[in-house]
Amino acid sequence: MKEEEISSFDEIRPYEAEEMKQAFNDLLNDRQFSLVLKGFAPWLPKSLRNGLLKLAFTGVKTPLDFQLRFMKPIVNYIIRKKSDGVSFDEKALPRDKSLRYTFVSNHRDIVLDSAFLDVLLVNHDYPTTVEIGIGDNLLIYPWIKRLVRMNKAFVVRRSLTPHEMIKSSQLMSKYIHYAVNTKKENIWIAQREGRAKDSDDRTQESVLKMLAMGGEGKPYEQLADLNIVPLTISYEYDPCDYLKAKEFQQKRDNPRFKKSRQDDLDNMRVGIFGYKGRVHYHCAAPVNARMKELTDKNMPKNDFYRALAEQIDSQIHAHYRIYPNNYIALDRLNGDNANASHYTKADEERFNQYLEGQLAKIELPDKDVAFLTERMLTMYANPLRNWLKAKE
Repeated sequence: MKEEEISSFDEIRPYEAEEMKQAFNDLLNDRQFSLVLKGFAPWLPKSLRNGLLKLAFTGVKTPLDFQLRFMKPIVNYIIRKKSDGVSFDEKALPRDKSLRYTFVSNHRDIVLDSAFLDVLLVNHDYPTTVEIGIGDNLLIYPWIKRLVRMNKAFVVRRSLTPHEMIKSSQLMSKYIHYAVNTKKENIWIAQREGRAKDSDDRTQESVLKMLAMGGEGKPYEQLADLNIVPLTISYEYDPCDYLKAKEFQQKRDNPRFKKSRQDDLDNMRVGIFGYKGRVHYHCAAPVNARMKELTDKNMPKNDFYRALAEQIDSQIHAHYRIYPNNYIALDRLNGDNANASHYTKADEERFNQYLEGQLAKIELPDKDVAFLTERMLTMYANPLRNWLKAKE
C-alpha cells in the first residue's frame, strides 16, 4: 500500500506509538477530562492527580501498552463487581496464535463487547487485542475521541449523505484490511449498525459488503484475507434492557423519535456499571472454507452476501449460552410452562423480581407496562428462539 494511501487513514485510525505521549498530555490538559477525574477523586488536587497518572503512564509506548496498563485493570474490576464471571470458548480457532482475525459479533454493549474480548484474548495468551470501530456520534467531547483512539479504536462516521457514506465505507474497509494484513491487528466489528434492541441478532449484508470494499477480486477473495470469525456474546442479564424497552415505546408513540446524545451516554454508563450476571463469549471457526463453497457455486454477488450473512447468523445463534432467564421469558410469552425443566421456582422468582425492578426504572408520561414487559421478555426469549432454530 502506498504511503499516500496510508496517510488517508489519519482521520479515522487509532494513534500510532509515536503519537501516544502527546495524546496523553493533551488528555491531561483537557478541562472536561479534568472534571471527570475530579469526580473520581475530589479530595486530590489536580496537580497530584495528573502527577500520579503521568507516573502510571511511564513505559507506555503503544495503544496495546495503554490497554494493558490502564484498561485491563478497569475491565477486570467491572467483571468482578458487575458480573458473575466472563467465560471464553476459543477451541474452534486455529492453534496458530500468530494469525489475526476479524471478529464479526452480535452486539450487546456499546463499550464492553470489545473490552471483555480484549481481556479474554490476553488471558488466553493471544499476542494482541482488537481494534474496534466506534461511531462518531458517541465522541461528543474531544477527550472521549482522544481516549478511544489511545485504546485502539478507529472512528466510524455517522449521519452522512449517501455519497459520503460510500466514500467513508471504502476508507474504513481499506483501513480494516490494512490493520489485519499489514499492522497485524485483530478487528472486532458488530454484525449490524447499532444493537439489536430485541436481541434478534441478524447480520446486515451491508456490513459484509463494506468489509469487501477494501479487498481485490471476487467477493470471496475480497474477504478471505480478513479471516472472519463469527463471535457469539451471551449475557444472562442485559443492564440496558429497560432503556431499550423505553425506546421501543417512545418510537411506538412517536415514529419520529430519535435518541439524544445524552441517551447514548446513559446507555454507555448503564451498560458499563449495570449488573450482567454470567457472560459468555464463543468463537466459531473462521468462515473462509464456507465462503469458498459459496464461491464454487458461482452465486451472483447479492446471493453470496445473503448466504454468507445467513451462515454467520447460524454460527452466532448456535453458540448462544442459554440461561434460565431465556426459558422463563419464552414460557411467559407463550403462556405455558413447556420449558419448565430448564429452570427452578427460585430461578423464576428471581427473574420476575428483576423484571419488576427494571420496569420501575422507566420514566414515561404514559407508561405502558404491558407493552414494556412484552418487549423485555422478547429480548430474553429471542436468543433461545434462534438457538433452537439453529440446532434444528
